[in-house]
Amino acid sequence: MAATANRTPVDLNHLHPLKERNQYDPCIVVIFGGAGDLSHRKLIPALYNLSLDGELPDKFAILGFSMEDLDDEKYRAFALSGIEQFSRRKVEKEHWAKFAPMLHFNRGSFTEAADYQNLRRRCEAIDAERGTEGNRAYYFAIPPAFIDTCSEGLTAAGLIHPHEKGHPFTRVVVEKPIGSDLASASEINAELARHFDEGQIFRIDHYLGKETVENLMVLRFANAIFEPIWTARFVDHVQITVAEAEGVGTRAAYYDHAGALRDMVQSHLLQTLCMIATEPPNTTGAESMRDAKLDVLRALRPLGDEDIEKRVVRGQYGEGLIGGAAVKAYRSEEHVAPDSQIETFVALRCWIDNWRWAGVPFYLRTGKRLPKRSSEIAIYFNSVPRILYNANPRAPLAPNMLTIRIQPDEGLALHIMSKVPGSATKLQQVKVDFHYVTSTPEAYETLLNDVIVGDQTLFMRRDTVEEAWKFVQPILDAWEQSPMDPPIYAAGSWGPLEAALMIAADGRTWRTL
Repeated sequence: MAATANRTPVDLNHLHPLKERNQYDPCIVVIFGGAGDLSHRKLIPALYNLSLDGELPDKFAILGFSMEDLDDEKYRAFALSGIEQFSRRKVEKEHWAKFAPMLHFNRGSFTEAADYQNLRRRCEAIDAERGTEGNRAYYFAIPPAFIDTCSEGLTAAGLIHPHEKGHPFTRVVVEKPIGSDLASASEINAELARHFDEGQIFRIDHYLGKETVENLMVLRFANAIFEPIWTARFVDHVQITVAEAEGVGTRAAYYDHAGALRDMVQSHLLQTLCMIATEPPNTTGAESMRDAKLDVLRALRPLGDEDIEKRVVRGQYGEGLIGGAAVKAYRSEEHVAPDSQIETFVALRCWIDNWRWAGVPFYLRTGKRLPKRSSEIAIYFNSVPRILYNANPRAPLAPNMLTIRIQPDEGLALHIMSKVPGSATKLQQVKVDFHYVTSTPEAYETLLNDVIVGDQTLFMRRDTVEEAWKFVQPILDAWEQSPMDPPIYAAGSWGPLEAALMIAADGRTWRTL
């Protein structure tokens, strides 16, 4: 059944003082790669929706910086086309007339010192025009190889202010992936640290901006019924699934060097695991929340060679059917090597060795060309004793389960046992379902708003990034030392047979989404 909430909103702004509307500081968001695909599809539409919601400072500007041959008017046309195609809400002519003057463009190279001086002069001119007071948020929508180059250019041009009271603020947003392994992640973090204070760095993982992921903390710590049973005493196991029906598409050139482990497990899945498994933080402040998530990563049991062999499964999609349409195999995709060994599917079991979760397995899986697009957390509770209604060993009752849907139908459901109406005593599992009935903000809207107000809660700290890489590094090393073709699974299936056998060895099965 579906539940519709009769909501009384609770104002949490007293917990995040920076999020009060009247404390939004003026600023310019400078987008490096401002005419690129990420800007067109995500960043500019997100900023437009924030503007519609009144969630931008009164004194605000957006400045695109890249090599495309554009001026302000052409950039505004570029932005308008992105909003028309990709915004969750339609363009309102009256509001567009207010939003368009915020958009500016500065043509320049990431490698030329003179172009950074031009950028500085342009920012100063916008400060004078729009009253943005020297505050800057630099969004690096660029390949990781340019991070140090752009940081050095900003430093040399005097475009980075000290992270001290009394100075205009400087913030920098860095897209994931942060590196391709532990060594490269540490190097990128060291490069950033040479130019920015840790309090100025916003390492963005758009998955953490999804409404349901953010709501996990509220679900756990604002409801008295959940936290007492959120322990090994009551939980049998947890499954986290991120399934994608699409293939690699236009990302093939990147993906054929990254793979699912780097692209999804190291970031999205481990960060979601942290939100599910964390201890109650001391406060809702950014550092308390991030400390609590770091503790989960540090409690992950390291994977040995035997664990990797038996409890980590990789796969690669072959030909198959998606939605009744034939699709080609991964190795037949454009820009993919015909003998590629890159995995498009990963499943693994991990343990959190702390008091709360000792003995509870966490099963993680992600893959492309699976039957549907769906991201979900399923918490399986322990079965009731084998007495009364559960006395028949040939027909055991299904355990209670809480499912948290992250996408596409955001919400949660509690699966419980109930009597079938009638004179006979028959039981069935029923679902108490809650779903969002209104349009929720896109992830980039939430995260860009947090950058503007300076809230780092949903962004990854340096130590968190490197701790996540420490967990997956043994898997990368093992695969590199023993290269082999990953098992092929048919597009439209739920992955290779080996994944089903891995969880079946523990007497469990993957949930069908």
